[in-house]
Amino acid sequence: KDSTMTTATAVVRSIARHLPRGVRLRAAPCSFSSHLVAPGYQEVQFSSRSDVPLLSLDDKHCNIRSNISDRVGANLHKQVNHPLQIIKNKICEYWQDGGQGFKVFDELSPVVSTQNNFDLLRIEPDHVSRKPTDTYYVDSETVLRTHTSAHQVDLLKSGLDKFLVIGDVYRRDEIDRTHYPIFHQCEGVKIFSPTELEGAVTEQDKIKLIEDDLKEGLEGLAAHLFGPTDMRWVDTYFPFTTPSYELEIYFQDEWLEVLGCGVVHSDIIANAGRSPTQEKGWAFGLGLERLAMVLFQIPDIRLFWTSDERFRSQFASGEIVPFQPYSKYPPCLKDLSFWLTASDAHPEFHVNDLNELVRGVAGDLVEQVELIDEFTHPKTQKVSHCYRISY
Repeated sequence: KDSTMTTATAVVRSIARHLPRGVRLRAAPCSFSSHLVAPGYQEVQFSSRSDVPLLSLDDKHCNIRSNISDRVGANLHKQVNHPLQIIKNKICEYWQDGGQGFKVFDELSPVVSTQNNFDLLRIEPDHVSRKPTDTYYVDSETVLRTHTSAHQVDLLKSGLDKFLVIGDVYRRDEIDRTHYPIFHQCEGVKIFSPTELEGAVTEQDKIKLIEDDLKEGLEGLAAHLFGPTDMRWVDTYFPFTTPSYELEIYFQDEWLEVLGCGVVHSDIIANAGRSPTQEKGWAFGLGLERLAMVLFQIPDIRLFWTSDERFRSQFASGEIVPFQPYSKYPPCLKDLSFWLTASDAHPEFHVNDLNELVRGVAGDLVEQVELIDEFTHPKTQKVSHCYRISY
């Protein structure tokens, strides 16, 4: 560990020497691993994000380009007051309120085995989601997770009964304002003990008890995020739950799909080394971007990745507020400074004269003209202004 940190520090310093002027680096603490074991269960070692190696793109099965690999570990859902972090916090707040006991995992490595991502979740060998046209392969047996469900079996195997997994997921997809190859999901799982199911006599009674608990909890989550609204349940199919449902809410005059969920399939319980006859539970999954785009009124999914302060600063309160559109182009800043003179031939300077000059030259390409500095010469008392022109 010490050797790794020394090497990392040297690399960062080397990078820093080549950064453009004005670009700053910020250090943040991180752990090297996340180790978890519950009494009476098999030890399981989970990779944390800091364990993720630099992805090698050399394997013949690898279909990951550098524009994707460079963003592994960006952690948008952990960046303070980012819309995705705000949504994540509200979801965690709901499931942890009242001592419900849900453990949160939001930094598990997105590099997973095909076994965890597909096989253990009952996804058929010929399913379209396994194709390289849909999934990013590191090698023939390793992928960038396509869903946070990839960690479900390992976490169940460790003995956990209630947990949330939140993180970035990767899928090769179409290009439009609602699709991006990297997005973020939240997965929730709750397993009922035999004691909690004692009141249910038949298998159907147990399923009904779990369904009712699931639907009540998720309706409460929807109300927590969207406020009072009409809701409806739609039957659907997922390979890892049965029965399976989608929750839709009536929001802004249309029905909106919010999440998918269901009773955990008995095969999943068995794959985790637990008894499917004794233990049953529910699971749900939702997309953070989908919720954030609706709640914050963000029109394009690419905006979540911008470092433009005009985007980030709008959510500094940490609350859900409507996004205010701005230029889709990143700002180009030009600073202009000059001495002010006053005479009969040149009346006293007024900023509107400068504004008119700028408009005449640059038209609507300029978004703002701002006085950023003022200087008075100590001997001559001449005054200088510096204006920042934002294109």
